[in-house]
Amino acid sequence: MGDQVVIYHNPRCSKSRAALQLLRDRGIEPQIIEYLKTPPSATRLKELLAMLGMSPRELMRKGEEPYKSLGLGDADIDDDALVAAMVDNPILIERAIVVADGKAKLGRPPETILGLL
Repeated sequence: MGDQVVIYHNPRCSKSRAALQLLRDRGIEPQIIEYLKTPPSATRLKELLAMLGMSPRELMRKGEEPYKSLGLGDADIDDDALVAAMVDNPILIERAIVVADGKAKLGRPPETILGLL
């Protein structure tokens, strides 16, 4: 693996912890970004979405309070506005995202990330 493996991690999330453990079980100590403390920029989030092949809405946790209170279920909201909402409210970002060699996977289920390794 050329590049450092990066995980966008929420230590309170069991799926995120399981993804991190899968990396460590394979001898990989990734760069850990606790995205609730240090959210990605809008530009970085768009890069991650492109690597994931997902739309902003697909990466959103629709059960979280800001999703409802901000009315993000409205189909008329464009992608830029959804990305901005995720940057402002990083709890909305689904986890964990693992990045390696210019590719990214969402660890749901955690084993999905093994396709990167």
